[in-house]
Amino acid sequence: MAWAGTQQSYEAFIGRHGLTFPNIDDSPGDVYSRFKITGQPAWAFISQDGTVDMRFHSLTASQIDQWVAEMLSSSR
Repeated sequence: MAWAGTQQSYEAFIGRHGLTFPNIDDSPGDVYSRFKITGQPAWAFISQDGTVDMRFHSLTASQIDQWVAEMLSSSR
């Protein structure tokens, strides 16, 4: 997850929602801008050839594993 806000609001949001996945501070808005993110959750899957596939909804661990496996098999 990328976040633009104060450090206090960032940590409060993570704690309030019990987030356990990696989070980054995107105060400059670079990640939001680059991937045209308009809300959370948002996932950017970047293949080896640089193709970006965005998902704007929650994904389970098995859905992420499946998506990554499909990207790896299609890039061979």
